[in-house]
Amino acid sequence: MDALLTALADPARWRLVALLAERPRPVGVLARLAEARQPQTTKHLQTLERAGVVTSQRSGQRRVYTLRPAVLRELAAELDRLADAADRATGAGTAHDRYGLSLHTERSTAREAGEGWADGRSFRFLRPLAAGIGPVWRHLTESPLLAHWWTPDELRVSELVFEPRPGGRIVLEYRDTEDTDGSDPVVGRAEGTVDDVRPGERLSYRLSPLLPDGGTAFTAQVDLDLRPMGTGTGTGTGTGGTGAGTELDVHYRITGSTADSADFVAGIEIGFGQSLDRLRETLAEGPAEAPDTS
Repeated sequence: MDALLTALADPARWRLVALLAERPRPVGVLARLAEARQPQTTKHLQTLERAGVVTSQRSGQRRVYTLRPAVLRELAAELDRLADAADRATGAGTAHDRYGLSLHTERSTAREAGEGWADGRSFRFLRPLAAGIGPVWRHLTESPLLAHWWTPDELRVSELVFEPRPGGRIVLEYRDTEDTDGSDPVVGRAEGTVDDVRPGERLSYRLSPLLPDGGTAFTAQVDLDLRPMGTGTGTGTGTGGTGAGTELDVHYRITGSTADSADFVAGIEIGFGQSLDRLRETLAEGPAEAPDTS
């Protein structure tokens, strides 16, 4: 397949393929129709023949080339397979498309309004979680468990510090899931501080995504409230209750937005929503081994 794609990638050879699709033709005629020199045309045809695209045979004093349509059909089938695979991955594609639309809007707004353009913007996320408040609280406050879910899709946590106490430090850095050796630039990094900790009830913190130059894009005030759902086997309250489930209510508010923060703001609803969906899936699957974020 590689040889075939290489052979067809050259515009001159593609022109010869188009001419041979009409009917078999000799070298001299192909050179004239393609407006090329005959030695050069002969070399292109030999490349196509080695790739299996054409066949040739001697007829008197001339060599006639014929296109092999089956090879092109095999290529078309492979392209169809790739297109089908992309269709099956529409979840990721749709998210990227949504981000692209949001990015265009936010960049335009930031250019027009300047500093503070997104201040006061807020988002709310509600997630019913299939776990009691105790396990949910642990996943919100313990770094090894946070590392399982606190990233958008297709990313992984590469560094994480979360100190669940008032004044505690927060560091969150993530990379592409396939960037296992750290050779690609960091996708995102944020630093912040924990404000309020009420075990099993409420967690509040401030988190600031960092711009490439190290400056702050904006500061997010994030408030997470936990409420028990149902009556399960435990009380559903405090950090030890098992409960039948927990409703997580998240308020995300922007302050201190800079003119360069549009790329970050555009991804909040999608990215943070994906993270919370991953939390829901993680809790539904049960305990998991903590990833290495060192």
